[in-house]
Amino acid sequence: MALIVQKYGGTSVANTERIRNVATRVAQYRQRGDQVVVVVSAMSGVTDGLIKLAREIMPLPSEREMDVLLATGEQTTIALAAMALHALGVPAFSLTGAQAGIVTDGVHTKAKIKNITPRRIHELLNAGNVVIVAGFQGQTQDGHITTLGRGGSDLTAIALAAALKADLCQIYTDVDGVYTADPRIVPAARKLAEVSYDEMLELASLGAKVMQSRSVEFAKKFGVVFEVRSS
Repeated sequence: MALIVQKYGGTSVANTERIRNVATRVAQYRQRGDQVVVVVSAMSGVTDGLIKLAREIMPLPSEREMDVLLATGEQTTIALAAMALHALGVPAFSLTGAQAGIVTDGVHTKAKIKNITPRRIHELLNAGNVVIVAGFQGQTQDGHITTLGRGGSDLTAIALAAALKADLCQIYTDVDGVYTADPRIVPAARKLAEVSYDEMLELASLGAKVMQSRSVEFAKKFGVVFEVRSS
């Protein structure tokens, strides 16, 4: 039995049909006997919509309130994903970043993860649940909601994989891996079978949107092996 962390980005959970597809894939892993922790982003376009709403109220809203607002995007997805698994007869439980034990510093809108206490996740997994965690968010020691910056769901997945000592971390995106260049722009781009952390960091820092560079740094530091797959 393996413990697997799977992360699904905004395009992979863009609508209810795609959320159901995610649930079907997760159910297959669970049927094999694996324990699965799923990290999800907000549905495609939701975060931008929330930012737009905030700016209609005031041009420069407080960063603390922005974090409270933006964290609701992922909260919507975790509940829908849990429901989609329930519809397949799979026991599932959704957790916000705070409920999952993710503690960050107090820098609103681009917080850093300080530590993770995954006790609650272990309890739920051992009780037979798939655990669905909101990506991109955590809370400070004083209980303020924080977000981890753009691409923060990758960081949530890698950090959870490290804290849970997961056997594997899978990052699902709308591409099927890491290429030498953006295959949508360069048709001759080659898919790489394996990439070192340093090469991936270089690609990320040069603008490859496959992985957030902070999450790659985190993976390197804690030796987390991750796969980038197509959803």
